[in-house]
Amino acid sequence: MIDIDFLSQLKKFSLIINKKVTSSFIGTKRSSHLGTGLIYNDFRQYVPGDDFRTIDWKIYARTDDFYIKRYEEEKSLTVHVLIDVSKSMDFTTSKYTKFEYAAMLGLGFAYLAARANERFQLSTFSRYFVTFRAQRGMSQIMSFLQHLNKIKCTGLVEFEDLMKKYKKSITSRSLVVVISDFLFDIDQVRNSLPLYSQHELKVIQILDKSETNFKIYGDVILKDAESSKEIHTYISESKRKAYREQLYNHIIAIENETKSCGGKFFLFSTEEPLFDAFYKIVNI
Repeated sequence: MIDIDFLSQLKKFSLIINKKVTSSFIGTKRSSHLGTGLIYNDFRQYVPGDDFRTIDWKIYARTDDFYIKRYEEEKSLTVHVLIDVSKSMDFTTSKYTKFEYAAMLGLGFAYLAARANERFQLSTFSRYFVTFRAQRGMSQIMSFLQHLNKIKCTGLVEFEDLMKKYKKSITSRSLVVVISDFLFDIDQVRNSLPLYSQHELKVIQILDKSETNFKIYGDVILKDAESSKEIHTYISESKRKAYREQLYNHIIAIENETKSCGGKFFLFSTEEPLFDAFYKIVNI
């Protein structure tokens, strides 16, 4: 079950992206388009018609010349959070399934966006996207919680096709957060993440401890969570080692693809405290 107790711990965080952006950028409350705002860009000499309230009197006192501050126009941030709800996310050997952990991270982003009065959009994906758009304000958090608590993880994820389609729905540069176990072919990641290179991109991989530790040994029947296909096999120490190496290489490949797009990659176990996870996500 998804809970929101950890949200009260997030009040100390601010959802800030420290990048200078163009006037069409939605993302950091800063823009190279000059206008009124709280952040000034530089100075220029005063000319008739300028707002006299922008005159910097300290410069005048030193130079006897009138200079005005050129302010950067403030822009609003749109946050897009995309959560994997394919069948493989409905797995746990601990308190939370991978989906429940991902959903709580998604709610955390919604909470931070609401506190900053920023626009927020939450989407779940498996074979297709289901998108929920929120108005500004804290009242939307509970509606997101109710929606997420009703979700049943099903199907196979069509990551590449979905990410290509979703890109078309983003009209301005935004913060895009993708949360998944990413247990699918690395080519789907490689062929889709570059489409988001002009955005602030955060890629968050969620895995259960049993997937990373893989302590299964001996004669076993393994069942694919998404296709339900079963195979009978013997897990030797060499197979366990090969599995760990393959998973490690897969994780590193996802991280490298993310970084090549200018994004940031995070890997969490479902046992990691949510507050600690957010501390890393927001402050790195």
